[in-house]
Amino acid sequence: MWAKAVSVCLLAFACGLVHRLYPGITEDTLSYLSDSVKSLPCLKFSSSPSFEEGLSSAWDSLIVEPRKQWGKVAIGVNACVDVVLSGVSLLQALGLSPQSAGDHAVLNNLEELASTFMHYMQRGAAAERFYSDAVSFQHISSTASKNPAAQHFVGGNAALIAQRMAAHPGMEVLLCGPFGPKLHELLDERVLVPSASLQEQDEFHLILEYKAGENWGSSRAPTANRFIFSHDLSNGAMTSLEVLLASLEEFQPNLLVLSGLHMMEGLSRENREARLKEAASSISDIPSDIIIHLELASMTDGDLMRGIIYQQVFPLISSVGLNEQELLFLSQSAAGPHSSLQAWSGIPDVGMVSDIIFWILQGYHQGASTLTRVHFHTLAYHILATIDGFWANQVSAVAAGARVAGAQACASKTIDPARVMLKSPLEFSSSRAEEGSTIKVTAKEPVATWKRGDITFYFTPVLICKQPVRTVGLGDAISAEGLLFSEALSM
Repeated sequence: MWAKAVSVCLLAFACGLVHRLYPGITEDTLSYLSDSVKSLPCLKFSSSPSFEEGLSSAWDSLIVEPRKQWGKVAIGVNACVDVVLSGVSLLQALGLSPQSAGDHAVLNNLEELASTFMHYMQRGAAAERFYSDAVSFQHISSTASKNPAAQHFVGGNAALIAQRMAAHPGMEVLLCGPFGPKLHELLDERVLVPSASLQEQDEFHLILEYKAGENWGSSRAPTANRFIFSHDLSNGAMTSLEVLLASLEEFQPNLLVLSGLHMMEGLSRENREARLKEAASSISDIPSDIIIHLELASMTDGDLMRGIIYQQVFPLISSVGLNEQELLFLSQSAAGPHSSLQAWSGIPDVGMVSDIIFWILQGYHQGASTLTRVHFHTLAYHILATIDGFWANQVSAVAAGARVAGAQACASKTIDPARVMLKSPLEFSSSRAEEGSTIKVTAKEPVATWKRGDITFYFTPVLICKQPVRTVGLGDAISAEGLLFSEALSM
């Protein structure tokens, strides 16, 4: 573009010079000279679209509505009010100073909050923790709400997925969770809430955001992300699960989306095990013609994860959504592929992610699970994998999930190529555990597919927002959008 601008300026200068030297020259002659110079090959420029523009355009052509849509979706059970603000500003307001980083499975005091926040901030990773002290948490949440920059939003995986799905034409959405007055006020009016879900007080979750390059002491965030914590007893005990399941007979949904199991980490081990068994028993009574999707979230208790995988929940569901931390922790908890890896270093290796997903779906063949679909999302790319014969329209589903990630992070309805960037590998191995094939993606063909046995993988890059407006709820929007464009062949 700069070369063209310089050429235009030189052309104008030349025409002016000719007119000055030859004042008697006619306008027709000047116009002829100008048109002749413009036609020279050196001044012909073509503006080809950027990679981001090409990829976004290709997505738009690939994304088509499924032949059969869900119609009715029931969702539960974690819902709350998110208080979103700068993590560093809140810690400073609480009088905390930077200290050594360390990960705490449960937060018991302010010092453990600061230490754990630093641990994840310096990795640019998302995490969620339970804060055990009710009095201390009340002080923290009060301080956060008084911050002039604090914002209040609908929160909780279930509520966020419901908000996204309710905005889709032709969808009826039922949501069950603990609804206080503030949450009910914030919720989309198109979402149906049973009266049995209403309660007098809201559950608050504090979302501490940080920007790429932001500093807290010696820690510097490599990417923008957020750290979530709460003292949430209603969601922790999944008190709305029975209300949700009791509503199914009358509502008769085609799809049930479950979330909130990670909140049980706030319970004692005894209570957690008992509640998980009760929840699994109730879920097992759901009619088999209702497709069940489970949305996972950040967890630290290996016993709880193993219970979900083997004994309680995975044997009952058809689909799961999760990110890179949840995927690796799942493999670590059950001694799966690459479980010796302590944490991802930068962008998760596609071949390693593929190995873990393949291992998860193999549980179906071994009778340990009814799971036939895994939707994996990380900052740079998404992978959707399905067992053949159970799902359709998955190219559209993975592309739609990636498209909404870039748009929502920038708070825009569509992808703005000038505001996004690419960090995804465009060539990679499909496996690290065995001899994998080399997979490539391009702007014109942004969804790559490959097979391992009867499992098909769908991969697409993400166009990452350069200056994200809000990072909370991206995973839920991604999973919701992927489900909206998915077709279950058993429907």
